[in-house]
Amino acid sequence: MDNRPKKRSLTLQGHRTSVTLEDAFWIAFKKIAAETDTPINQLAAQIDENRGLTSGLAGAIRLYVLDYYQKRAR
Repeated sequence: MDNRPKKRSLTLQGHRTSVTLEDAFWIAFKKIAAETDTPINQLAAQIDENRGLTSGLAGAIRLYVLDYYQKRAR
């Protein structure tokens, strides 16, 4: 697994965008989407809507992944 962030393409509200994420976060994000039966673009759109203006989408996805797995570990 490569530790360097890579650009990943997503479609949010009909518009193509990209986020730069490390492989570990991208793989975890895709697993969460599969586990919750939510298309990855829809999950990204939900995160985007809730992230506010203080963080970028990639950071918001990282925090979402971290929070998801922390809650499962409890």
